Amino acid sequence: MPASRTAEVLRLSDGRRLGYADYGDRHGTPLLFFHGTPGSRRVARWADLVARRRGIRLIAPDRPGFGLSDFQPGRTLGAWPRDVVELADALFLERFAVAGVSGGGPYVAACAWRLADRLSHAGIISGMGPIDDPALAAALPRHYRTGFALVRRVPGAARAAFGLGMLGLRRAPGCVLASIAASLPDVDRAILARPRVQALLLDDAREALRQGPRGAALELSLLSQPWDVRLDQIRMPVRLWHGEADAQVPVAIGRRLAAALPECRARFLPNAGHLWVLDHLDEVLATLA
Repeated sequence: MPASRTAEVLRLSDGRRLGYADYGDRHGTPLLFFHGTPGSRRVARWADLVARRRGIRLIAPDRPGFGLSDFQPGRTLGAWPRDVVELADALFLERFAVAGVSGGGPYVAACAWRLADRLSHAGIISGMGPIDDPALAAALPRHYRTGFALVRRVPGAARAAFGLGMLGLRRAPGCVLASIAASLPDVDRAILARPRVQALLLDDAREALRQGPRGAALELSLLSQPWDVRLDQIRMPVRLWHGEADAQVPVAIGRRLAAALPECRARFLPNAGHLWVLDHLDEVLATLA
C-alpha cells in the first residue's frame, strides 16, 4: 500500500498554498478531515491505521495560516468551502465525506451548507458552535464567556496568548501539557497522560503555529463572532458527537449547534470529554464512510 503523504501542497487559483496530508487507504472512500484550533493536518495521523483498515482515504488540509497553508487576511468561515472544492477537484474526488473536530466543526457546517451536492456524509466531533446567543452565553462558564469577549474586544489578546504558547512549546513543553491538563476533566486527563497522545498533541500544536500566531488568532476571532454560515439552510443530515463532560467546548454549545441544524443526528456521550474521539475513531469513521 502506498505510504502516507504528510506534507503535500496545492497551489490554489488565487495563488495561495494549501497544505494537506493524505493518510489511510489511497484507493479508499475519501473523507476530508478538518483539524481543531489551533491545529494542523498532522493530528489526523492518529487515524491513519484505522482509516486503512476501514478502506478510507483520509485527507487532512491545513486551514489558512496553519501548518503549510498561507495566511488569508480577512477570511471568513463561509469562504472555506471554496478551498475544499479546489482540493477535491485537484484530487479527482467527485463525492466525499467531511468531518471536523473542535474548531474544525464550523467548517464542516460551512461545507454542508455550500457543498451538499458533493458530500456523502458530514460529521462534527466535539465541535464549536455559535456563541452569540444570549441564552447560550448564560449557560457557559464565566471564564469561557470572558475569554471570548476579550478576543472580540481586544484582537491582539489572542495573538499575544498564542505567541506565549509558541514560546512554551519550544522551551517548556511539559509546562504546556500541565497547563492543558489542569483545565481538563478527569476523563480527558487520563487520556492526555498517555505518552503517545502527548507526542501527538505537541507535534500538532508546533505545526499549527509554525508560521506564527496570527492564523490561530484570526480563527479564534472568527469563532467568537456571528458566523457567516446559514445553519438553518443546511438540508443534508449532519452527524454530531459531543461529550457531556467536555470542558474545552462545553456541551451546551454542542446542544445549541445540534438544535440549529435542521437534520442533525446527535449523540451526547455521558462521562466523555473533549478527547473522546481518540479512543473511538473506528466508530466515527465507520459511521462517516
